[in-house]
Amino acid sequence: MKLVATSLLVGAAVVFLVTRSLEDSVSWLAPIRATAEAAMVGALADWFAVTALFRHPLRLPIPHTAIIPANKDRIGRVLGSFVQENFLSPELVAARVRDAAPARRMGAWLAEPDNAERVGASMGTLLSGLPDVLDDEELSDAVRVAIIERIRRTPAAPILARGIEIAIAEGYQDTAVDAVLQVIVRYLDENRDDLQLRLRRQLPWWIPGPVDERIFARVFTRAHELSADVVADPDHSLRHEIDAQLRDLIDRLRNDPQLIAQVEARKEQLLDHARVQAWAGSVWADVRDRLVEAARRPDSRLRAHLGDALASAGARLRDDPHLQETVDSWFVDAVATITTQHGERVADYIAATVERWDPEDTADRLELVVGRDLQFIRINGTVVGGLAGLLIYLIGNLL
Repeated sequence: MKLVATSLLVGAAVVFLVTRSLEDSVSWLAPIRATAEAAMVGALADWFAVTALFRHPLRLPIPHTAIIPANKDRIGRVLGSFVQENFLSPELVAARVRDAAPARRMGAWLAEPDNAERVGASMGTLLSGLPDVLDDEELSDAVRVAIIERIRRTPAAPILARGIEIAIAEGYQDTAVDAVLQVIVRYLDENRDDLQLRLRRQLPWWIPGPVDERIFARVFTRAHELSADVVADPDHSLRHEIDAQLRDLIDRLRNDPQLIAQVEARKEQLLDHARVQAWAGSVWADVRDRLVEAARRPDSRLRAHLGDALASAGARLRDDPHLQETVDSWFVDAVATITTQHGERVADYIAATVERWDPEDTADRLELVVGRDLQFIRINGTVVGGLAGLLIYLIGNLL
């Protein structure tokens, strides 16, 4: 386009020279000469105007030329302020975000299983790489402290009372009694001779052997019978006594300050034990290993659950207008806050970026951005100048 515009100028100059040289002998060439002369003036004037925007015409340091390179930094600041005021105003951005209905669109997109699966896979990849940027030792210590402190702040006695209460309600105490009685019977049978020897040592020496054998046999038989009776009878008085003792323990665990203090003291001893501390510290390592393994496997349940959860959330977001309104308001508030806090930084960034540009390079970039229209200014100047010259010539002759 520069070549076209320059060619018109050169053409007008050739026409002017030819007609000027023949004008004295060929009078009708005068209007053409006047048109070509005015076209040259218009072309030169617009060439000068267009060139003066971007550089010094003919590299001559004429005042008020090379306007863009000379004012590059100011243009950058003005451009940054323009963008901040007209593109990043909180009200304008909030209105655009609200009109875009991001929650509904995001929900509709996530509700598609393929999209939810892709997002779940991306989250899985992110999770698998997360331990690589985290300090295992610090995290392990933090998790250990969090677990221990959480248990320490939780009263143990009410939990223990509730546990016993649930066990009684489910009948687990009867199962425990039966198991204990079975252990006792087995112990008696397996250690009969040793128990008889112990009894003989406890009795006075003057008691005859047959007597102590009868005493032991009677006690041994009675123990077997009692165990069998309790196991066979769900309504045995011993079971009721055990239930009563357990219910009394539940009441004391909830209301007896001394017993509650004893339970808390035992809990503190347990928490301070080296093995408990080591277990609490190992939780993070176990969680990390399982998380990384599950996150890296495309067919893991973790990724499947992530995809299903995302698809379900997307469907809710797509179909629930109230939820959409809530999420949209979050987006609007967040974007408005960001633009309010960082709009000035964006303007400063634009200004600083333009300041770093080379002045000549800046002029070349802007000239290329405007493009062909700049050369049409020169072309129009040539044509309009020529027509104006012809009109002036004709008016002059008429007068």
